[in-house]
Amino acid sequence: MVTDQEPWLQVDLREQMEVTAVATQGRYDSWDWVSSYLLLYSDTGRAWKQYRHEDGVGRFVGNVNSEAVVQNKLSHPVRTRFLRFVPRDWNPSGWMGLRVEVYGCSYKSYMADFDGRSSLLYRFNQKSMSTVKDVISLRFRSHQAEGVLLHGEGQRGDYITLELHQGRLDLYLNLDDSRLRFSSGRVAVSVGSLLDDQHWHSVHIERFNKQVNLTVDSHTQHFQTKGEGHSLEVDYELSFGGIPLPGKPGTFLRKNFHGCMENLYYNGINIIDLAKRRKPQIHSVGNVTFSCSQPQLVACTFLSSSSSFLSLPSAASATGGFSVRFQFRTWNPDGLLLFVQLSPEPQRLVLQISNSRLYLTLHSSGRQKSEVSAATSVNLAVHSGRRVEQTCSNPETLKTGVNTTPTSHRVNNGLWHSVSLDTKNLQITLTVDGEPSSAIELWEQLESRGNFYFGGCPTTDCQHLTPAFQGCMRLIFINRQPKDLNQAQQGLLGNYNELQFDTCNIRDRCLPNLCEHGGRCSQTWSSFSCDCSGTGYSGATCHNSIYESSCEAYKLIGSSSGFYSIDPDGSGPLGPTQVYCNMTEEKVWTVLAHNSTAPVTVQGSSLLKPHIMKFNYSASAEELQAIVSGSEQCQQEVVYDCKRSRLFNTKDGSPLSWWLDREGERRSYWGGFLPGVQQCSCSLEENCMDMNYFCNCDADTDTWANDTGVLSYKDHLPVSQIVIGDTNRTGSQAVYHIGPLRCYGDKSIWNAASFYQESSYLYFPTLQAELASDISFYFKTSAPSGVFLENLGLKDFIRVELSSPSAVTFSFDVGNGPVVLSMKSHLPLNDRQWHYVRAERNVKEASLQVDQLPLRFLEAPADGHPRLRLSSQLFVGGTASQQRGFLGCIRTLTVNGVSFDLEERAKMTPGVSSGCPGYCSGSSSLCHNRGRCIEKSNGYVCDCSQSAYGGTTCDQEVSVSFDMESSVTYTFQEPFSVMQNRSSQASSVSTESSSRAREDVAFSFVTSQKPAMLLTVSTFNQQYIAVILAKNGSLQIWYHLQTDRSPDVFSPALNNLADGRLHRIRIHRVGKNLYVQIDQDIHTKYTLSSDAELILIRSLTLGKVTRRENFNEKVMEAASKGFSGCLSSVQFNHVAPLKAALTNRGSSLVTIRGPLVQSNCGALAESTSHTLQDQTVTANKDKEKHGNGTQKDLAVIAGVVTAVVFIAVCALAVISRLLYQQRRAQRSSSIKEETRHSVYTDYRTELHLHNSVRDNMKEYYI
Repeated sequence: MVTDQEPWLQVDLREQMEVTAVATQGRYDSWDWVSSYLLLYSDTGRAWKQYRHEDGVGRFVGNVNSEAVVQNKLSHPVRTRFLRFVPRDWNPSGWMGLRVEVYGCSYKSYMADFDGRSSLLYRFNQKSMSTVKDVISLRFRSHQAEGVLLHGEGQRGDYITLELHQGRLDLYLNLDDSRLRFSSGRVAVSVGSLLDDQHWHSVHIERFNKQVNLTVDSHTQHFQTKGEGHSLEVDYELSFGGIPLPGKPGTFLRKNFHGCMENLYYNGINIIDLAKRRKPQIHSVGNVTFSCSQPQLVACTFLSSSSSFLSLPSAASATGGFSVRFQFRTWNPDGLLLFVQLSPEPQRLVLQISNSRLYLTLHSSGRQKSEVSAATSVNLAVHSGRRVEQTCSNPETLKTGVNTTPTSHRVNNGLWHSVSLDTKNLQITLTVDGEPSSAIELWEQLESRGNFYFGGCPTTDCQHLTPAFQGCMRLIFINRQPKDLNQAQQGLLGNYNELQFDTCNIRDRCLPNLCEHGGRCSQTWSSFSCDCSGTGYSGATCHNSIYESSCEAYKLIGSSSGFYSIDPDGSGPLGPTQVYCNMTEEKVWTVLAHNSTAPVTVQGSSLLKPHIMKFNYSASAEELQAIVSGSEQCQQEVVYDCKRSRLFNTKDGSPLSWWLDREGERRSYWGGFLPGVQQCSCSLEENCMDMNYFCNCDADTDTWANDTGVLSYKDHLPVSQIVIGDTNRTGSQAVYHIGPLRCYGDKSIWNAASFYQESSYLYFPTLQAELASDISFYFKTSAPSGVFLENLGLKDFIRVELSSPSAVTFSFDVGNGPVVLSMKSHLPLNDRQWHYVRAERNVKEASLQVDQLPLRFLEAPADGHPRLRLSSQLFVGGTASQQRGFLGCIRTLTVNGVSFDLEERAKMTPGVSSGCPGYCSGSSSLCHNRGRCIEKSNGYVCDCSQSAYGGTTCDQEVSVSFDMESSVTYTFQEPFSVMQNRSSQASSVSTESSSRAREDVAFSFVTSQKPAMLLTVSTFNQQYIAVILAKNGSLQIWYHLQTDRSPDVFSPALNNLADGRLHRIRIHRVGKNLYVQIDQDIHTKYTLSSDAELILIRSLTLGKVTRRENFNEKVMEAASKGFSGCLSSVQFNHVAPLKAALTNRGSSLVTIRGPLVQSNCGALAESTSHTLQDQTVTANKDKEKHGNGTQKDLAVIAGVVTAVVFIAVCALAVISRLLYQQRRAQRSSSIKEETRHSVYTDYRTELHLHNSVRDNMKEYYI
């Protein structure tokens, strides 16, 4: 053991056993013990597999002394004969000492061996077998990635097929649908991965009617079968191991299974036992034996991408030249497979994976080389430093340099690939997976010189050929002689470094898929990454929604009315929903339309044959419920115009028409928020036309009547269906209209609690955050420290705290040891102002954000424990020990998209009160457009430094007039941009994650010039963003993120925007996804070719660009023309360059060229904004009635009513004017004093109001 590079202890159990636990102990009375180890298992003692826990962790915890016994129970038992303990860490003061004990039991095994040309047929007693329920179970092992394990079919179109395909298990199942039989429309359900690893895998299929559960090892898929039937009808027989062709024994339709099966049961019938006892129900095709004699193909694993290699000597070749054959599998897109030095010198041959393709390169003297890619069928000749084409069946792939490879030949898909390399007849031929070979023509015969290096090499000749290969190799032949890897392991053959023998330690990191919300998983040998494009989410695991949670949230960041996508549960399971946000009123309304916007006329309906209309909204039922429950109030208008059409039966009061709520329950009230009252709005308001009835329509008159109501009981909204049942009498008619669902307010934004005792806290149920969790909230305090949030497990924990007056700390432990992520602010955080905190942890990384400071990231270990296991309650504002509690206010606490109701829980908790004192703690938005509300001793002020707007409440547009020579250049300073980008670069996180590349751009403009340059952002790395108006006046957005590629160009508006009108542009990028909104149109999504970040931003320029930039020709033309017109409220991320130009003219950050005049063009926004026009009752009724020439009586009534209303309004206006003038004179003397008190009311008065609720309470944070 002392001389072994990787010592191990092997245990032979003498027979197959089911192992459930292992225990270890150190050497008796010594300082020798093993503190951690790996556990490998094998059936034969040759090919081994590493045991991994359910969370993918393969390392076992060992001993801390020599005497104590440490037992590790296996989360899933293994059936094996051999166990191997591989020490990883041991006592640094001693040496390795190991005593082991294995726990388990024996089990009975029925085995069958299929040689790839055989099968077992289970024949039914009758012509066909029809089953409603099926249970099939088996275990199998194989070294081939393809093969049919089970098949059965029926004449009516039923079939069931279970087969290995590319190392996965596919199940095809169809019930009574002949169209899908052996057609291209067959769809498989796939489970598992890397199942061709020569180790046992268990399969369990359960079917009841159309519901199916397919389980492979510990991975389960639930699905519903195709077809119309509920039973599976199979004719004559079931086939195991292949699909034999009827009438042709030994001939099969598909590739047969080659491997072993064990304990094969079909609906309780032991198939292998029947075959072994030669029962007549079983017919054997080919050679099926009843012991597993499959050869074990021994592999080795290359562990390091920088230092792994295997050096093997070459054997003499009788025919001259040399040949190499081997098999490999990997996930990595790049890696060195083979390096051979050649004679005559200094030629060398390199076989490598590059960009997922296989390339063979012959390096000659100097820089000359010949290169061929797999499956290109290209022959090349090298002579006197020139590369000459000889033959080419695919000439378009020939280029100077690297040849392209067909997409179908990706070799980093985790499957075994065979490679054959041969030099003979003045050719080097490369064959991959039996495909047609590629060749390099030689001028002279080449011989190998020295050793063959596999996977990498230690010599200086190939050190630059990085990275080394990470993956598995097996069946290595040199000059047609097999190489025994056991001899290499024992040091008797060649040399090696960073290799693991007797096992292929590959794992599928995308099984299960840890990318959330439909993100696509891709992987390398040591990590995985998620492609979030098109999902509406971002982050390392597609956890974070790119949309705001409500229209209220869009208003707070400065958005105007328009169509938006909102995600009401943030990172939760619900997807984004498209809504209209109406921000023209003081309240922000969220509007969700449905499929029936026009009034509907009904005639001829009765209770027996009612008129039914179902309403489909632009959101799912779950999303609707989330929007309604998260709003302060919701309402939906119901309009019912009637003529001899009643809503209630006048005799017994039973409803004749009704509507269904969102749960499908029948409701018969037609207005208000009192669901138990079967009345209309006129009854609640006591203004029905006939007070003997509760509804106007129940008077049952021959003239038109109207019952209009606004439904506002949130638990019943929205209306999902309406039923009209009384329009079948002579002269009966009804016209109804259901308005859109309208909600306002966001209950979570200002949901707050105040903590005024250090021992107080709020408690909630345990966090459900095993794989991912995001925590966000606002706080304000005057205390120097305190715990915001804590949740404990047996060993795991998660905590967010104010660790010092200027630092927030996020700490957790998922079993890999405590992780601490701290963010320090250059300003104190205990300044009694609101501060924002967001902490996130997932299986890839952890992050922490405080206010607008750059994000801090910390990468998770690739093979560490991924699951956070918590057991205690969640403590908010304190800890379980009632120490280090938080003193201050917390609001808007959200965890994984779920908002916590702090106010309700605070009502029943001593030491905590609902709400938070202060002007900046209310639900009214005192500061707009990203403005920050700051408490003062006698009021508040708005900090507009982060906003593109000005004024006392950050709601005044900042506008500037430009001419063609004008420009404003904002130079980014180190604390903002460079620091932000460097922090992103410095974090050792995979660049494939799209979570950090993002920009937010917003501005308004008025111009008649075209072409014109609106805005450019450039970096020190020649990257740029440009927003221009083209020659036809259309908007163009240019993104040049990778200097070696052409820029991406998008034209979201093809119409002419140089029309002298005000236009508002919003651009938002997350990774590859680009979202653009023009005016109030719906957001348009585009996809960039790269998700690269802007590295080291240099400057942002508005108007003419005088600096020579590496722009495209069209961008350069617009840049030289400049901009003539008005720009308003320009915002780039958290910088407002136009505002900085006006307020900091002497600053070194701002450079102004040409005339620059402050303007008021932004004020036009209100007059040119378009609001959503609700379909009101009057408009729809007028359209319906005046368009009908037969309703002349209604026209007369409408005219009279209109005249009366007009006269009344005029009279009311005159009276209001007189009263206003009289009261204005009375108030003129005191208006200044009242205004002063309304804005600067003493802050301590607010405190006094809170103190009246709890006498003798001490405030620590004001």
